Amino acid sequence: MTLHYAFNGDADGLCALQQLRLENPAPGVLVTGVKRDIELLQRVEAQAGDECVVLDVSLDVNRAGLLAVLAAGAKVRYFDHHHAGEVPDHENLEPHLDPAANVCTSILVDRYLRGRRRAWAVVGTFGDSLTDEGHALAREAGIGEDDALALKDLGVCLNYNAYGETLADLHVPPGALAGEMLPYADPCDFARRSETYRRLRAGYQKDMELAARLEPRTQAPGAVLFLLPDEAWARRASGTLANDLAKAHAGSAVAIVSPKAQGGYLVSLRVPRESTVSAEAFARRFPTGGGRKTAAGINHLPTPELDSFARDFTREFTAGAT
Repeated sequence: MTLHYAFNGDADGLCALQQLRLENPAPGVLVTGVKRDIELLQRVEAQAGDECVVLDVSLDVNRAGLLAVLAAGAKVRYFDHHHAGEVPDHENLEPHLDPAANVCTSILVDRYLRGRRRAWAVVGTFGDSLTDEGHALAREAGIGEDDALALKDLGVCLNYNAYGETLADLHVPPGALAGEMLPYADPCDFARRSETYRRLRAGYQKDMELAARLEPRTQAPGAVLFLLPDEAWARRASGTLANDLAKAHAGSAVAIVSPKAQGGYLVSLRVPRESTVSAEAFARRFPTGGGRKTAAGINHLPTPELDSFARDFTREFTAGAT
């Protein structure tokens, strides 16, 4: 029997994986990539009797791959908080799905494990920009305020590392980062001792200094759009920058548009919880769009569509502003 882990390379996916592997240290095959690389199940080479654990990637996007893995005779445990669509009714599928705005995959795994690895769930929750929920979990785990802030920094840096168009854009590939994290039952120990984390944190701070100089391309009541330069630091910073700009422009929807090396753009969307327009619903108007109510993205926006996207974004979220 082979154990396969297909997981998003961001903080939420990494910390969900870490919780499960601390509980079950049996070796497994890791399938992952940059944050936008979410069609992972098509790369899982499963056979009858294998087990596949899927973490933090949309079932709807991975439907064909999931059905292929199930048809091969493998068992699948699926943890995710993104749009799932219709969930297949199959005896070998164990779904743990919840698209609520205050839930992430690390929280779903924490529920599954009944809090046994909660400190790592705290990191993933902070990394997924669920700040209030992260602090609540930290209090439940008896984590002090100073350590909670350290875990928040760790979550932000792990999440930041996953953003990029290719693995070459990242400071550390997610698979290698998962291996570095694995020996640490306590994420505070990882934060204190890991040279890799120190490198990630320094890189994050440098990138954020460059990002602080950005000005909006368009801005209207309820909607702000930033166009990033075609540079590696900007591709790395795009996701974390979206969260930071969402806080800086509280009450407004924020779009971060990043040039792709092969042409076109990546788009990150952040939308206030109280908005009458869902980020996920807006993103799904585009062929490669998806996500959840408050955070979504478009994997490929053709270059000629940038201006029309900007107009649609501004019109939709200005109208939906409260």
